Amino acid sequence: MAEMLATPVPMPAKRRVAQLVLLALAVLVIMGAYANVGLAVDGKVPAGMLAYGLGLGGLMLAAYLVLAKFAPWADPLILPLVTLINGLGLVMIYRLEAAKMDLASTNNQIMWTAVGVVMFTITLIVLRDHRMLQRLTYTAGAVGLVLLALPAVLPGSISEVQGAKIWIRFGSFASIQPGEFAKLALVVFFAGYLVAKRDVLALAGRRLFFIDLPRARDLGPVLVTWGLSLLVLVFEKDLGTSLLLFGTFIAMLYVATQRTSWVLIGILLFVGGAFLAGQVFDHVGARFDAWLDPSNPVYYGTAPVCLEDPPGDPMCSKSYQIMQGLFGFGAGGILGTGLGQGHPDLIPLSFSDFIFAATGEELGLTGLMALLMLYALLVERGLRTSLVARDPFSKLLAGGLSFILAWQVFIIVGGVTNLIPLTGLVTPFMSQGGSALLANWILIALLVRMSDAARRPPPQAIQNEGLTQVFQR
Repeated sequence: MAEMLATPVPMPAKRRVAQLVLLALAVLVIMGAYANVGLAVDGKVPAGMLAYGLGLGGLMLAAYLVLAKFAPWADPLILPLVTLINGLGLVMIYRLEAAKMDLASTNNQIMWTAVGVVMFTITLIVLRDHRMLQRLTYTAGAVGLVLLALPAVLPGSISEVQGAKIWIRFGSFASIQPGEFAKLALVVFFAGYLVAKRDVLALAGRRLFFIDLPRARDLGPVLVTWGLSLLVLVFEKDLGTSLLLFGTFIAMLYVATQRTSWVLIGILLFVGGAFLAGQVFDHVGARFDAWLDPSNPVYYGTAPVCLEDPPGDPMCSKSYQIMQGLFGFGAGGILGTGLGQGHPDLIPLSFSDFIFAATGEELGLTGLMALLMLYALLVERGLRTSLVARDPFSKLLAGGLSFILAWQVFIIVGGVTNLIPLTGLVTPFMSQGGSALLANWILIALLVRMSDAARRPPPQAIQNEGLTQVFQR
């Protein structure tokens, strides 16, 4: 009887079956899109479609089995949603590479997807209790800062790509972007720090109009984070990561303290920092100029910035890729040209920064709205986990991870649609690149672990369930 009382209640069978059905449906949708590209480009189903489908299905089935064993009470929608988004990214990269008759990038992305799923399962198996991360608050902060600063102190020959020092290249065969992993470590640090200091940070100082301002002595964390984001912008020329980290900290600070004044202070600091950076640094000013009028050439000093070949085109400017992306959106219209029937390969960086624009050309506004709905559902499940979490650290960590995912999607989608200045971030789970894919799969594993802890019945409920089963027998 004691052994029976210690046995946890398994997840309801209906929920587990529903999760498996949704996962299978996601794989089927991906395979249908894959076949559609092959039929449109070559007039036949791709030769490796069966092997690809079985491989992807087997990989996700393995992830499902690990999740069912080590996180049985986790939200059943998270894994199918991520599978579908990741799979659509693979299809778009395959479509772009098929136009060039070179599938090397597709094979690499499939490999990185497999490694990402492996990291997802390892995280679930090793991290049985996410609350242990709270004990590593300052360690995570130190690791995050080191990873963030490492490319800046390395020679440009191994860390600089297109002006941004965000990479570490190992010869000509491999590279890593440590900032993608730094954001996870820093979110853990933010959550642990804000849990410890939230009572102090929530204290009100003077009242200005209808807002209670914080005390001047408590502005230190915001100013330090603001300064850190500016340092990233100055030394690494990475506007995207700078905006991502500062925005995430302000959002988590608001969740921890419920003080609107922190949001207003954060907005003022961001606007001031952006204006200052635009006046002082040419690369930031060029992005603002391209945003304000993408049809005009943008200059660094006296030389136009040319990203296309040859560089004599009238559109020779930093805004060339923005204009090509906007033309792609226009060509797609409401319903799109159809998978494999457009010209998304004409968009610069269509496999990474502008994969959202490439998708918009072939799937149209309807397809993009469906894709954004998938992201919205994924973020909603993460925020729901934050709401039902039982301890403050879990609430802040789940909320921070969900926000950083939503914030990243907003920044890149806003950039390619010219809603905001282009920053150079990638679309989560879709853009080509191993570092971002691995980091985002680890992020999903953390959300799944916290979802399982939040949804798992409390020990008293488990004991009552066990007693009911004993008496029924």
